[in-house]
Amino acid sequence: MPDVTRRKLLAAGAAGAGAALLPAGWAAVARANSAPPPAVLAADDLALWYDEPAGTDWLRALPVGNGRLGAMVFGNVDTERLQLNEDTIWAGGPYDSANTRGAANLAEIRRRVYADQWSQAQDLINQTMMGTPGGQLAYQPVGNLRLAFGSASGASQYTRTLDLTTATVTTTYVLNGVRYQREVFASAPDQVIVIRLTADRANSITFNATFDSPQRTTVSSPDGATIGLDGISGNMEGLNGTVRFLALANAAVTGGTASSSGGTLRVSGATSVTLLVSIGSSYVNFRTVNGDYQGIARTRLNAARNIAFDQLRSRHVTDYQALFGRVSINLGRTAAADQPTDVRIAQHASVNDPQFSALLFQFGRYLLISSSRPGTQPANLQGIWNDSMAPPWDSKYTINANLPMNYWPADTTNLGECFLPVFDMVKDLAVTGARTAQAQYGAGGWVAHHNTDGWRGSSVVDGAFWGMWQTGGAWLATLVWDHYLFTGDAEFLRVNYPAMKGAAQFFLDTLVAHPTLGYLVTNPSNSPELAHHSGVSVCAGPTMDNQILRDLFDGVARASEVLGVDTTFRSQVRSARDRLPPMRVGSRGNVQEWLADWIETEPAHRHVSHLYGLHPSNQITRRGTPQLYEAARRTLELRGDDGTGWSLAWKINYWARLEDGARAHKLIRDLVRTDRLAPNMFDLHPPFQIDGNFGATSGIAEMLLQSHNGELHLLPALPSAWPSGQVAGLRGRGGYTVGAAWTSGQADELLVRADRDGTVRLRARLFTGSFTLVDTTDGTTPATTRPESDVVQLAVRAGHTYRAARPGVTASPSLTASPSLTATPTASASPSVTATSSPPPSGARATYAVTGSWQGGFQGEVTVTAGSSPIRGWTVSWTFPNGQVINQIWSGTHTQSGANVTVTNVAYNGALPAGGSATFGFIASAGGVNNPPTNLTCTTT
Repeated sequence: MPDVTRRKLLAAGAAGAGAALLPAGWAAVARANSAPPPAVLAADDLALWYDEPAGTDWLRALPVGNGRLGAMVFGNVDTERLQLNEDTIWAGGPYDSANTRGAANLAEIRRRVYADQWSQAQDLINQTMMGTPGGQLAYQPVGNLRLAFGSASGASQYTRTLDLTTATVTTTYVLNGVRYQREVFASAPDQVIVIRLTADRANSITFNATFDSPQRTTVSSPDGATIGLDGISGNMEGLNGTVRFLALANAAVTGGTASSSGGTLRVSGATSVTLLVSIGSSYVNFRTVNGDYQGIARTRLNAARNIAFDQLRSRHVTDYQALFGRVSINLGRTAAADQPTDVRIAQHASVNDPQFSALLFQFGRYLLISSSRPGTQPANLQGIWNDSMAPPWDSKYTINANLPMNYWPADTTNLGECFLPVFDMVKDLAVTGARTAQAQYGAGGWVAHHNTDGWRGSSVVDGAFWGMWQTGGAWLATLVWDHYLFTGDAEFLRVNYPAMKGAAQFFLDTLVAHPTLGYLVTNPSNSPELAHHSGVSVCAGPTMDNQILRDLFDGVARASEVLGVDTTFRSQVRSARDRLPPMRVGSRGNVQEWLADWIETEPAHRHVSHLYGLHPSNQITRRGTPQLYEAARRTLELRGDDGTGWSLAWKINYWARLEDGARAHKLIRDLVRTDRLAPNMFDLHPPFQIDGNFGATSGIAEMLLQSHNGELHLLPALPSAWPSGQVAGLRGRGGYTVGAAWTSGQADELLVRADRDGTVRLRARLFTGSFTLVDTTDGTTPATTRPESDVVQLAVRAGHTYRAARPGVTASPSLTASPSLTATPTASASPSVTATSSPPPSGARATYAVTGSWQGGFQGEVTVTAGSSPIRGWTVSWTFPNGQVINQIWSGTHTQSGANVTVTNVAYNGALPAGGSATFGFIASAGGVNNPPTNLTCTTT
């Protein structure tokens, strides 16, 4: 797509030209007799796959990432392209965005707003409150690594996959009678991108590798098997680029030769090749850019060169699956899933493809793991994947919707560690934002407006119409308390409380009494990016501001109680909270967006900001505020279902909170179309914005579990399009891990595991009829109360799992557990144990106990025989004494004789805590839900 700046796009939208930016979409035609590759079936369909290369289309390439390093893999036969990113390569350098003219003009700006002189107020803001510079800096690429193989003429049997279960892109094809394979993954443990090339005929791999870049760079050959790309980030907004970077690519070959000179790496006649890509950056933090980028790149490359490929891959997969494997989801499968991924998107509106919703859900989790890890930068507007020097909206952080949306699924889908970079950013913004607060408002605390970047700019940018929004930092600060509700981590709260307090202090200093209504309000501000009268957005006390500040003040007060600090400050924020304007129902039965009952100038505008109180907040609920709940529904009906990709994704969450599964599912179908999803499943604003992917994952989670109202509401918005299914590993506030299974739209079984002692309220339709409830950890039946017909309340104990089920529903796993196995510190083999069930249901599970004491590694293997129909995939799930669960989905090796398939070598080989016991279970998905195997044998050795 062409380069376009945020301000150009916003100006086009403000001028009414937004529709001209929307592409017509792309096309893909269904394949006759299509069948997924075996690797896709082995991943239980949790893979993107294609039967064509990406060519030159970036939106067909497949993303890999380890939080810091990212690559887009094109999979071309003639020239493979890996487009490379490192998460700290930002244009320009450290800067102070504060405008010292702001504070002196604030009183006049406020006067004009109160006098309804909105255009004059906006003009004065543009003259005196804009940051320096008036825009922020762009996230930029490192460059490309290209592997030139020669002519692709005659290539056949081509497949390209992104396996979400192993975070690996694989390309296979046959050329001149030789089967070639490339595997690409980005390793978090070893901080390199790994490319493995193999062929089934010795000495068949020959190529030249080179770097290129749109940055100012030089290429080199540091040694006889390595090439380098040394560069510096671009200039922008009058600031010189200051981030130095070095990319290195090294080849280790078997059966051939590798040589490097003049910046070209030549591999000839190899049987296999392992290419390692390491990138170092001089960016230390938002103030410092003098890091040893060359030392970083070389140290990480040298360390990885000493590790065999199999170990690199094992370390990568184990690390990744420790996060990804926490949640499983099955929404059913139809023949629509047999088509390539781009075809599935193109035909989604006209077919029944429930598995695609599961794939979309897990793809969002994959992207978050791949773009946000502890110690990295937060996921930006494009995650970490960007090939442009001037990307749309600078690929930075838009705080008035997009950055928070990126992290909505972090806690709910059991990826809390991936959230941590946001809190590091908040601590940074508390520094830069304190300068902006003092210079532009004469206030204490700190403030951030509607955007920030790698340098943590905090002032007003892009123009008053969009940028004069005070509550960006406040929204980010509310995330601290919400994350604490999931984790109960008091130390986390203690470390992040000062930033929360600083955000609240700013508003204690700057809220002003409305001259006629008397409420405390923000002035000037706006309801994000929407004009209330022609050409003007600036106002006082928009509804979203009041909702955010209510959450901020509540969170700070409750955090101070938990930590036992700041009793006086606690009283001040609660007093200010009580003087905020309440939400109002307007003349159309809608939630008012502003203090006045104005009618929005764009009825179908992408932002529905004033429903923040419905989601992600909990200020509007079905049972707590029924009038506002109905007004929220009316608001969404008036605004309409259409919108940009991320707007559709937010609406999925809105309708889920309204407990309307049919409408939420309709929004998912609206999102899965060719003008809203790229062929590689990246969400399109358009153009590409990753927040729509994360918002969709969050929305699907909200359809299956909600925990915002002091209770766990299970299957609150289950659509009829998902009549049967299972989900496990979702997280609820209060410290709960939740699973559910359902058939015919009715819950069969609910599982809740508590992190800590307490009392839990469970809401589900299951409880309106007969059910059983048991503590599966000790076999007891807990005492319950029934506050409502569909609610049970019970005391729970840390580490215990509670199961509610319809009478007669057999507990899963359903296979009889085998005798225990003993693990030793040396991981010696235990006696074989066989468990057989005939016939088990599809998805049957055998569970084995492993007892004893060990240090370091433990290895177990599973051998499976399935009859009647071939198995499609298999999962081994290991549960350790510390509660850690690792789900491994493996192809292992298999043989087939008629309808019998034997699978071997499905193993966990990794570190375990010392002492205690563990369990592992096996699941085989065979032939479909209605076509299970007639027998299933699991043998462990």
